[in-house]
Amino acid sequence: MEEMLDIVNAADEVIGQASRAQVHRENHMHRATHILLFNSEQHIFMQLRSKTKDTNPGLWDTSAAGHVDAGETYEACAARELAEELGVVVAVDALREIGRLSPSADNGYEFVRIYAATSDDPITLEASEIDDGKWVTRSELEQWLLDSPEAFATTFATIWQNTQ
Repeated sequence: MEEMLDIVNAADEVIGQASRAQVHRENHMHRATHILLFNSEQHIFMQLRSKTKDTNPGLWDTSAAGHVDAGETYEACAARELAEELGVVVAVDALREIGRLSPSADNGYEFVRIYAATSDDPITLEASEIDDGKWVTRSELEQWLLDSPEAFATTFATIWQNTQ
């Protein structure tokens, strides 16, 4: 079954719906979430995107991310993506919005809301989405970004900067 997304205008108001493929092909503005998962020691979980992904394959990215489905809220999407990609269940009200990005060609015309969540639950990677993952400290991540920016998904540095 094809993923259906809301098409939104410049004010992030729903003006229609289309398949994910059509939204991307026609560069319609739409919605997405990125989630940074922290553990109780304040380490950040980073995911290595699957080599089979259509965008940014084999690159490091936020803990979890995804498109907001048609009719879904940003918060519900963030909670769903954490559960689907990492097997971590968090209540919607446990998510903290920590940043936003406006749509641009650089981010695929997405209104992006960035959330943080905290959990020490075990991680179960969704094999079709993620090849690997690891916990890093803030300082390790900062150094890694400086040393190897090419190792990260194209929007990760922007997302990280918008959460600081």
